[in-house]
Amino acid sequence: MHRRLFAAALTASICLTGLAAPALANAPTYESTILFTHDTHDHFLPAPAEEGGTYGGYTRLASLLKEERQAHPDAITLDGGDFSMGSLFQTIYSTDAPELRALGAMGYDVTTFGNHEFDYRAEGLADMLSAARESGDPLPAIVCANYKPPEADTRSRQAWEDYGVTDYTVIERGGINYGVFGLMGQDADDCAPMSGMEMEPMIDAAKRTVAAMEEDLAAQNAPYFIICLSHAGTENGKGEDYELAEKVDGIDMILSGHTHTTLEEPIRVKDTLIVSAGPYTTNLGSLTLRWKPNGEKEILDYRLIPVDDSAAEDPDMVKMARVFKDKVGENYLKDYGLTYDQVLADNPYSFTPISVFGDEQREEPLGNLIADSYVYAVKEAEGADYVPVDFAVVAAGVIRASFAQGNITTADAFNVSSLGVGADGTPGYPLVSVWIYGRELKDAFEVDASVTPLMPAAQLYGAGMEWSFNPHRLIFNKVTDCAQVLEDGTRRPIEDDRLYRVVTGLYSGQMLGTVNGKSFGLLTITPRDDRGEPVEDLEAFIVHGQNGAEVKEWYALASYLQSMGTVEARYSNPEGRKTVVPSWNPAALLSQPNGLALAVYGGGLLVLLLVVVGTCRLATRRRRRLRGSGRRSGSRGYRRYRG
Repeated sequence: MHRRLFAAALTASICLTGLAAPALANAPTYESTILFTHDTHDHFLPAPAEEGGTYGGYTRLASLLKEERQAHPDAITLDGGDFSMGSLFQTIYSTDAPELRALGAMGYDVTTFGNHEFDYRAEGLADMLSAARESGDPLPAIVCANYKPPEADTRSRQAWEDYGVTDYTVIERGGINYGVFGLMGQDADDCAPMSGMEMEPMIDAAKRTVAAMEEDLAAQNAPYFIICLSHAGTENGKGEDYELAEKVDGIDMILSGHTHTTLEEPIRVKDTLIVSAGPYTTNLGSLTLRWKPNGEKEILDYRLIPVDDSAAEDPDMVKMARVFKDKVGENYLKDYGLTYDQVLADNPYSFTPISVFGDEQREEPLGNLIADSYVYAVKEAEGADYVPVDFAVVAAGVIRASFAQGNITTADAFNVSSLGVGADGTPGYPLVSVWIYGRELKDAFEVDASVTPLMPAAQLYGAGMEWSFNPHRLIFNKVTDCAQVLEDGTRRPIEDDRLYRVVTGLYSGQMLGTVNGKSFGLLTITPRDDRGEPVEDLEAFIVHGQNGAEVKEWYALASYLQSMGTVEARYSNPEGRKTVVPSWNPAALLSQPNGLALAVYGGGLLVLLLVVVGTCRLATRRRRRLRGSGRRSGSRGYRRYRG
């Protein structure tokens, strides 16, 4: 409304000067360039590319940003959140804030929070904001309209206020006011179980914030353009950000993060453009458009500029990265007796690239390697007191990188399992050890088989168990066979009422509680202690080494690789731990029904029976009506036609 009033006022003023006819033919038009990234995940340095060479890195992104600003001096630079958690640089997140300081050094104007900014919990984020502010370095503005600390969390609220986190901000560039606000999506909140934040529904917050921005911007009597930094995402052209564009008017552009989407062309929803450049500094996004205050937009240029070997490294950013890298070694890796670039093992094999990892339901050798590393680490930690691990499991959603053929370094191992913080406050999710009943193990396999198509991050890779499933069977009844596999290769049937020891990462353990909701209450997995009592606090079941330190997921993998020296041949191919057997054969589809399947089949048979009975009754009534009609016709003196 304010925007239409602004346009009307301009037209009216032109009319008063006697130039109405030319003005109608030449309505006010403006040009904007927006440079953007999202989900950069601490990628300070170039990383090995799947097709050879290297990709990404703040050190090269900084050079590309300078080049683009030379061509577009009035460009604004934005980031869509998840700027942290993805490399060893995150280990100094709360003490040195390397990510925000890097964004500031590269000239970013505004960013928002993603779910991974909360991996170190509310306290870690508060410490990071304080460290960034106290550094005295240039920093980007942070906007977040719907995801905030509760009133009781005075420490976080003070840190947010001191930094200047707001619902929205206004950036003036080239005579245009850019109103920029931030949002957290529902799925992103689900992925931040320890954030401690209060969330306002995204659509409600967007409507409220856009209305406030329009009132603020209209009062400044200058053309304005409204941008949402949304950490919600789009997938296959749909998703939370698509819904946002459909339901909230007044947003000119949505920078869509969280789902790691790469949009080769913007998605246009009514008057809103949705853009995404892909994760891990793979690309720098650039959008140049011509627009009018009435919402009309013409895309002049949209590019995803590769951050690859063709881009030079910026000397200042190289220097900053080196300083932070030294701090990582001194403040974190030193405690593990490792260095950043130390070679842990030689890898003769090429594992599935992370860009497509988990896209298909299948066994993955990298998943096997990680699960086996958990068993190895628990054995090392417990020594002579080792209690056999029945099942070690890792979910696709916590595997953040893969291994290329060649040397595997400490940094490479960390990148694979780079998320989170432990109860001890140090970086890296620790391993947890719990017990679950055999019947719940079977439900876990059903999660892998049935929930994965709905939530790919839930795909499971394990050690100590085997399972097979037919993806064409009824949902939550897809698993056709499962068994425990002992270290000597012996297969044992899983006993429903027996407790089995399960080891996984803290985050994956916490997500077990979501199985009930994701399966509509049909599957249940309850972490328990060795007596079968439900676990209330998973942190009480963290695995500790003989020195008392938490056993981190990443260090389990690093130490296992180091113990091998060369990655063993069994990780070159699947071993049959998970087998997918698609079949439309009726016997394969209907055999071994569980309780749910029997209920569905029984309900289907009942419906079919009712349909048959109803059809028979209708047919009987019709025949009776026809016979009655024939008798009535005969009483009037007509005879049936005999042909």
